[in-house]
Amino acid sequence: MTCIVAISNGKDVLMGGDSAGVTGWDIQIRADPKVFVRGEFVIGFTTSFRMGQLLRFGLNVTPKPESVGDYEYMVTHFVPAVRQCLKDGGFATREKEQEQGGTFLVGYRGHIYSIHDDYQVADVVENYCAVGCGASYALGALYASTEKNTRKRAEAALNAASRFSAGVRAPFLFVGKCMTWKIPIAFAAGFVASILVRIAAEFHKDRQDKKCVIRPHRLRITHRN
Repeated sequence: MTCIVAISNGKDVLMGGDSAGVTGWDIQIRADPKVFVRGEFVIGFTTSFRMGQLLRFGLNVTPKPESVGDYEYMVTHFVPAVRQCLKDGGFATREKEQEQGGTFLVGYRGHIYSIHDDYQVADVVENYCAVGCGASYALGALYASTEKNTRKRAEAALNAASRFSAGVRAPFLFVGKCMTWKIPIAFAAGFVASILVRIAAEFHKDRQDKKCVIRPHRLRITHRN
């Protein structure tokens, strides 16, 4: 089941997910989201709704020390917090002395990380990623896309996954700063432009009202005897 897509603009991460809940041949549209924001992290999960619920409401990660890089922080601080969260919630399993969790994407400080069921942290080269049964279709759509709008690009990827994968269904939910990042800038630019136009108009009107008009005066010459 599931398709989660993530796109980074280098500053923020937008993440989108479908709403399918699949058990065998049965499918159900879920209202509880597969993508959400937890503190500084944008998270989108596959594998299990139970895992996602624990990450959404129970994950607590210590702040990043200044001396630690982002990737090292994900490996040495984020993952141990995830392991503890899943263990406390009764989700983590152990087989042949190896502990296993699930698969999900994390957006952190403008970068996308893929966490696998063995808790490895994959640092992807591309500025996009996808997981779930529809990931291959979504990745193909993302690779071929020339769409500059991040939201439309992510939605097209999920539509492709929904079209060709039986385990992916709309509606699609999107979270992350990238979705709203461009709107305030466009709004601010328009607002500033309108203010400048009004200022220029008022200045021009004021100059017209106070325009100096020089009237010619006749010079009267008198002669004295």
